Parts: sequence; C-alpha cells; structure tokens
Amino acid sequence: MGIHSLFAQEAVDSLADKKYTPYELLSSYYGKQFQPFKKSNIYLGISFSVENKDIQNVDYLVKQVVDGKKNNFNIKLKGGYYIGDYTMLGLNVDYTQKQFSGKVLQNSDTVTSNVISRGFSVTPTLRPSFPLLANNRLSFFTEIGLTYGLSTSLDRTIQNVDEINRSFEKIHTFSIGISPGITFFAMENFAFEVGLNVLGYTMEISDRTTNNTEHSRVVRNNVDFKLNLLSLDMGLSYYFIAGKNKAK
Repeated sequence: MGIHSLFAQEAVDSLADKKYTPYELLSSYYGKQFQPFKKSNIYLGISFSVENKDIQNVDYLVKQVVDGKKNNFNIKLKGGYYIGDYTMLGLNVDYTQKQFSGKVLQNSDTVTSNVISRGFSVTPTLRPSFPLLANNRLSFFTEIGLTYGLSTSLDRTIQNVDEINRSFEKIHTFSIGISPGITFFAMENFAFEVGLNVLGYTMEISDRTTNNTEHSRVVRNNVDFKLNLLSLDMGLSYYFIAGKNKAK
C-alpha cells in the first residue's frame, strides 16, 4: 500500500470517527444553493386552532354566561407561486366553526342558549420576502391580502320552558390587510411561520332574521391598527424547490 493510500485511509477514518450534532447535520443542508424564494417555486402552508372551554360566571359584552361550554375550530390552507425571486402570489382559504351551549342571563332571567356559526373566507395575497441570513434560513415577509368571507349563525334560546326564540344571521365580509411575519426553516424545505395582523380595513354587511318575522340589516366599517401578540397566526409550510437549486 502506497503512502498516498495510507493518508487517504487515515482521512476517511478521521471523518468516520467524528460525531456530528443534530444541529450540524441540519445546518449543512442550508448553503448558498438553497433558494426557497426563487422564481417558479411552489409554496404550501397550513395553520389551525382548536378551543374547548367550560365557562362559569363570565361577563361578556352583551351577556353574562352562568354555565356553558365553547367549542371553536379554525383551519387555514395556503398556497402560492413565486412569480419572481422573493415575490409570491398566493391564495389563502379559511374555515371557522364556533359553537356555544349553556345558560346565560338575559333581562335578569336565566335562559338556555345554543349558538352555532360557520364561515369561510378566500384571500388572494401578495407576499414579498426579505432574507435576514445569507442562507435564506430566516426571513421576514409582508403579506398584503384582499379577503371576501361569508358566515352564518343560528341562535336558539329557550325561556320559561316553552318560550323559544330563534334568530338567523348572515354576514358578508370584505377586507384588506397587511400582515408582517417571520419564516424559519427547521428541516430542509419545512418552515415554521409566524404572522401578525397589523393594519386592516373591514366592511361587514349583516342580515338578521328573528322568529321568521323581524328583519334587520347592519353595515359596519372598521379600520384597525393594532399590535396584539395574542392573535399570532402560527403554522407550518413546505416549499417545493423548482429545478436543482437546493443544496446537495
């Protein structure tokens, strides 16, 4: 065996003996060739939330809950296509269901209330991204979206055993908003995203029918500029890399 062969074998043995941490193995994937925001890449994302809560003696804006239960569910699906480097054209689809059942105080009387509402919204978006690291692993984005939503709500209350009131409400929502956020790639093309709704204009048109006889309409216009850390939108996304521009 020649001298060169001995040195080569020693180098291989040295690499084999070296132990890499999980962080080093993951970080080695992200280099200059990793380009998740390159033109023609495809983006898919999902976020969801579930709330199941028992309520006792809680005051809300319009009523006091004596004893009740809330079950809320929300899921948002996201898709997008990079029309240019660091610029994505996307579409978000959101579905929400809220349900409450229990006893509430109404005009000093205790009544049984059952409320269920369902709604969806569709939001075309434009999202420019700004990398904070040279390897694109951490980046900042600003999402501009135009939303149309439709929701329906059915409210049924029972008072004095046989006095039943029903109301049905349909709400059309139109809004435009700006949502900044952060994208962090945790493992290869998978990323965690955190978004925050900061600035938006919303118009709601609400049509309500009570006991199939009384009809009313309310139009609301709201302009919001707020920083609410409790309303963070967190989710998981995956980037399909076009061509062979990812690190090998």
